[in-house]
Amino acid sequence: MKVLGIIPARYSSTRFPGKPLVVIDGKSMIRRVCEQAMSCPGLSEVIVATDDSSIEAHVKGFGGRAIMTSTHHKSGTERCSEVYEKLLQGSTEYDVVVNIQGDEPYIHPGQIEQIISCFDSNEAMIATLMKRIISSGELINPNVVKVLSDINGKAVYFSRAAIPFVRDHDAGSWLDHFNFYKHIGIYGYRPDILMQIVKLPPSPIETAESLEQLRWIDNGYEITLRETGFESLAIDTPADLLKLTNSH
Repeated sequence: MKVLGIIPARYSSTRFPGKPLVVIDGKSMIRRVCEQAMSCPGLSEVIVATDDSSIEAHVKGFGGRAIMTSTHHKSGTERCSEVYEKLLQGSTEYDVVVNIQGDEPYIHPGQIEQIISCFDSNEAMIATLMKRIISSGELINPNVVKVLSDINGKAVYFSRAAIPFVRDHDAGSWLDHFNFYKHIGIYGYRPDILMQIVKLPPSPIETAESLEQLRWIDNGYEITLRETGFESLAIDTPADLLKLTNSH
């Protein structure tokens, strides 16, 4: 199976401009993400998709591969689709495309392997990861996206709220009565599915929750879930760098 790993990395960020180039223990964030991804044996190629020439130059400077993309994309998924389209023009095709978050400098290669393994089934369209929630703080935090799976390992719904509502129990004890899961934001797509979902118009539930994956569910696309035991730590603000330092 030929698998392409794409790392979307944009320069402009309201909360942390220039984030991909921030230095973490002697290396830029984007370099750390690239090195983690390149150590994953299941990936045939790793490409940074960026809208900034300084990021492109930096990636090429440490021996990575980067492709310039539009500044108008609203999501990493759209950025991935542009890169894949450009590769197709050069007659390069892949069986699976993996969208790797550019702000997780210590992403575990095992998480990427888990995504790839979902496509051992020919029925898999889109795949992503989930991790069991063990703290009430995460459960009630709207910035921690929750996901509900059906008995076949397909996503039923994603929400910023705790789902499902556990009736007849105080919210503080819900974790004692139901296994809740948070979404880990790495995606795998069949290339033809990737090309289809970026053409879909926004859906009402997507707009309500501000979660692009709800657009796919709303249009009938199945999302395969795989549970991971690896924690994920994204850098959204400069303050998050302190949390990163404390965890490594």
